[in-house]
Amino acid sequence: MVVGDKHFVAIEGVIGVGKTCLVRRLAERLDARLILEQVEENPFLAHFYRDPERYAFQVQVFFLLSRFKQQQQIGQADVFMDMVVSDYMFAKDRIFARLNLDDQELVLYERIAEVLEKSAAQPDLVVYLQARTEVIMQRIKERGRSFEKRISREYIEALNEAYNRFFFTYTASPVLVVDTNKVDYRTDDRELERLIAKMAETQAGMQVWIPGADPEDEL
Repeated sequence: MVVGDKHFVAIEGVIGVGKTCLVRRLAERLDARLILEQVEENPFLAHFYRDPERYAFQVQVFFLLSRFKQQQQIGQADVFMDMVVSDYMFAKDRIFARLNLDDQELVLYERIAEVLEKSAAQPDLVVYLQARTEVIMQRIKERGRSFEKRISREYIEALNEAYNRFFFTYTASPVLVVDTNKVDYRTDDRELERLIAKMAETQAGMQVWIPGADPEDEL
């Protein structure tokens, strides 16, 4: 099943906001091919949260190459699947790179990323999930990943700001910004259906969606 004219939808947002939970439900509901970021396979990630300055470059390059390999899968046709949903977009890798790498590391990273981005799949729609920092911190705590226990509120706050800056100028795909502060897509079937309908009608530029809001309150 295709949502409107969209074959590739990427769900984006800060660590812990609920990307993977939502994309799993979308894949099941839409009978879509599911692409999940291989977070726990990164051998440098736990080290990064203990010592960011030492391990930032290693963790970033591992993610970059892992995501590129998955992008190649997105481009492979599947006769049984009309749609692909992913819990990340390739371009977002630069958000973390610019936040975590020093100037020399960033120069090298950018040279590698520039080559790989030319072959990366471009989403037909990006769904950007937003939430307040305190909401995200609570969600991270609830999911209980051991390597995430060292994530600080300051880091999530910085990520929130970096994501907002990125999407403020992002124009490569239509963007649907979703306020998730008061919605749980793991269990709320009604809001999931409303979101799918909103995704289908989002055609260009950036739109903001507030789940549960009255129609006249939607932006």
